[in-house]
Amino acid sequence: MLNWSKIDTVLLDMDGTLLDLHFDSHFWLNVVPEQVALTRNITLDEAKADIHKRYQAVSGKIQWYCLDYWEEQLKLPIMELKRQTQHLIKVREDVPHFLTELKKAGKELILLTNAHPENVMLKFEHTAIDNYLDGVVSTHQYGVSKEQQSLWHQVQKDLGFNKQRTLFVDDSVPVLNAAREFGIEHLLAVANPDSKQPHNIIADYLNVTDYRTII
Repeated sequence: MLNWSKIDTVLLDMDGTLLDLHFDSHFWLNVVPEQVALTRNITLDEAKADIHKRYQAVSGKIQWYCLDYWEEQLKLPIMELKRQTQHLIKVREDVPHFLTELKKAGKELILLTNAHPENVMLKFEHTAIDNYLDGVVSTHQYGVSKEQQSLWHQVQKDLGFNKQRTLFVDDSVPVLNAAREFGIEHLLAVANPDSKQPHNIIADYLNVTDYRTII
């Protein structure tokens, strides 16, 4: 289990970690392919195949998370489409208690997300999770994603956190691997990022399905 006495700073991912990933999964795997099929007059299967290739080409790179990139690539009004499905944006049930208790304990809470700034603001509008946070960092301001070591060096330099006394929480194993390589001492994986999908099996990291069990 986590030794909270050795943790001062908590770096938190957003989608799948603080928020239910279902909104994003539904948007990118259903809404976008449907819109591509409609605008190009192709079948849904053809649209999904094309988009899957595009996703794979930039997986783990900042472009994958960039709304401007996808608007250009797919010729779709991405933010407008997101707002049409914004009713699906939800905070994980266990998050308010988790963040409240961390604040009471005097931990510094910083959002560290690969999400595009416009996406971050949309999520804040619907969830108000920013009220719990001491800082917000979108990797887009650095032009490189959390999967890359250069991002971690830049963020650590700007925020000044102690790697040995920092906890990083994320639902992505590749991102957790990058944080471990950089030297973040305390790592926690989220095994159930999407409420509509089965839990993930994560062998390499301490993982959680309900934050209330680790407070």
